[in-house]
Amino acid sequence: MKRAHGGPTIAVLLVGVAFGVAFGWPVARAAEDTSTGWAEGIPSARPEEVGLSSERLARIAPVMQRYVDQGKVAGAIGAIARHGKLAYLESWGFQDREANTAMKDDAIFRIFSMSKAITGVAVMMLHEEQGFPLTAPASRWLPELHDLKVAVESVDPATGERGYRLEPTERDMSVRDLLTHSSGLSYEGPRDARGERLYKKLGIDASSNDLTLADLVKKIGEAPLHDQPGTVWRYGLSIDVLGRLVEVMSGQPFDEFLESRIFQPLRMRDTAFWVPAEKKSRLTAIYTRGDDGKLRPYANPPRDYLTKPKLASGGGGLASTTRDYLRFVQMLLDGGELGGRRLLSRKTVELMASDGIGDQPRAGNLGPGDGFGLTFRVNQSPGRNGALGSVGEYSWGGAAGTRFWIDPKEDMVTIFMIQILPHEGLTYGSEFKTLAYQAIVD
Repeated sequence: MKRAHGGPTIAVLLVGVAFGVAFGWPVARAAEDTSTGWAEGIPSARPEEVGLSSERLARIAPVMQRYVDQGKVAGAIGAIARHGKLAYLESWGFQDREANTAMKDDAIFRIFSMSKAITGVAVMMLHEEQGFPLTAPASRWLPELHDLKVAVESVDPATGERGYRLEPTERDMSVRDLLTHSSGLSYEGPRDARGERLYKKLGIDASSNDLTLADLVKKIGEAPLHDQPGTVWRYGLSIDVLGRLVEVMSGQPFDEFLESRIFQPLRMRDTAFWVPAEKKSRLTAIYTRGDDGKLRPYANPPRDYLTKPKLASGGGGLASTTRDYLRFVQMLLDGGELGGRRLLSRKTVELMASDGIGDQPRAGNLGPGDGFGLTFRVNQSPGRNGALGSVGEYSWGGAAGTRFWIDPKEDMVTIFMIQILPHEGLTYGSEFKTLAYQAIVD
């Protein structure tokens, strides 16, 4: 394939040749050879071998390159694997536009909320090993979360001032509530009478370098919830609480559990809560949009990722690469196993990818046709969703635009990596997904 490093490109989808040129490995490797390789445990294939059209996949590059040329995207990477084989890998633009550093396949991205799926897998591994019911109250392990209050909006009849009154919870939040974002937690907390967000006043911040996970959960236990547990889907700090749950259940620091139980078995060598000095040159620059819609370097990112954080945020703190995350999602598509290393049973993965919120009210970024499983959006209706996909496809993304989709029906995984913060209102990832799906021809 030809790479786009800031100029026009034509996507030539001979992934095996690219591997040999870029990394010095043999072009043709036996499918069972999983000990080495660009995407370990995932051999490469020509698109036509897995029911994809090379001609149709070639539509992707001009679209993405146009965004680079227009200054709307600094750089991006896209990958598509089907039937267990990597059939498309392409990069565009720059890893660091100002330094004129071309985007490379081993670039490290801040994946933000794509960390959540990894935390969910950690919790479900412990669920399999210890057998506790997901309906068990989280307070069994985290007593700070027992007998919390719920903030119910109220208006002072004398002054008209808005605030809230406190009501007791009907039950403690469960592990399942945390996995499905139905715990009553949010990212900012209820507003007080002056309209200020409560979590900010209490110092509740998963990106803080002054707190540990234990400190964070203790502070959360001092604040009221938005909703009665199990009643409303509300995006927030639920998955960060689960990181602390993993620590208590396993007896290991959360980052060490992920490293020893997930990253090492899956050979995710570049996934961690920080980027060490020897990998600093591979960390992508992060951008934001100006008033003119053009990109500029993000002046004050949440943290620099170059020092080990005190708080290991399972909700949004990991950095990773396309190839590392490809192995992770392929493991899920393959029923919890990759390259002979099993993390979860097939039935557990099926549960994670099943809708768990039903008709619950939604206070957040789920759209028509979306359900939600155990840390994943679940596509319940492509027709209502209004996008190419399949019933049962599950996915999520990160705040800087990184996205992944896992489609059991089509036996396909798709990853798109980019760094624009905030990413609200931008459709680059969705466009990549559409262009990936339109290439299915079998």
